[in-house]
Amino acid sequence: MNKAINIQKSLIIFGIPLLIIVLMVVISKSSIFINSPNELSIGITFDLLLTVPLVYFLLIRKTKIPKITVVPFLILGLIICTLILPSENQYYLKFFKTWIFPIVELSILSFVIYNVRKGIKRYKLTKTESFDFFTTLKNTCYEILPKGAVIPVVTEIAVFYYGFIYWKKRELKENEFSYHKNSGTISLLIAIIFIVAIETVVFHILLVKWSSITAWIFTFLSIYSGIQIFGFIKSMFKRPIAIENDRLYLRYGIMTETTIDLKNIDIVEISSKDIEINKETRKLSFLGELEGHNIMIRLKKENELIGLYGVKRKYKNLALYVDDKIEFKNQINNALYTNR
Repeated sequence: MNKAINIQKSLIIFGIPLLIIVLMVVISKSSIFINSPNELSIGITFDLLLTVPLVYFLLIRKTKIPKITVVPFLILGLIICTLILPSENQYYLKFFKTWIFPIVELSILSFVIYNVRKGIKRYKLTKTESFDFFTTLKNTCYEILPKGAVIPVVTEIAVFYYGFIYWKKRELKENEFSYHKNSGTISLLIAIIFIVAIETVVFHILLVKWSSITAWIFTFLSIYSGIQIFGFIKSMFKRPIAIENDRLYLRYGIMTETTIDLKNIDIVEISSKDIEINKETRKLSFLGELEGHNIMIRLKKENELIGLYGVKRKYKNLALYVDDKIEFKNQINNALYTNR
């Protein structure tokens, strides 16, 4: 019964705004629009950019659906309006794009930053575990954004935060371990950035002779890829592996991470033997077999490894590289012995 009521509510909440959008599209393609394009263009523009988001907001205001989900309807209206209206009838649409939409974007960013700051203050009050920006950002965005949008948004923000904002040196605590100093991964990723840079210049010169637009699109995507790799590299310095509160926090920058309850650990082995990656055995590094390992953690029951953009994989055995492998194993074994 409750399921049927929820489905009915969802149909009303999403159906009415979508019905208005469909109606606007139908009107824009009708003979009525051909006879009065100027007047109807104004009406269609205001309905798609104001009425649809407002109606959706009124429908969700007393529900648990995040209010920020109004934004996707606004963007959808913006796109449809651009596609269905003749360019000569887009005066108010262009005004909205130029003056209103940037304010909306800044407001959303300010809203996220404000809530992240609240999350940081909350951490400082409780101090139940070491502060981690990426984790705080994720927890905050889960409270204010639709679940499907959280990981992509968090990843993009984190890339720029770790790449260009967080420059302060991260001192390791006694319960924290680095994994980038001796593994060779940093050198590999820096080499990839240089290769991307060289290929970008070469391909830009070649493509511009055929299509300047294609050349610049390719160049932009290459630069963006380089920025992402740079952010990934910096995040490895700032997100160490940690043992605290009866848990093992395994992080590989912002690329992959997993949290293991210490009581779920069967054994920790110092091993560099080749392994077969399958459904039970995985590597913490997103580079997989391209990077070596010196630690193997075997669990009593399955756990979950979260990769880039929220991709989840199950595992029971996890291989990883730790700079101080002996101290890492000793601390886990001591923690396991204490918790017996």
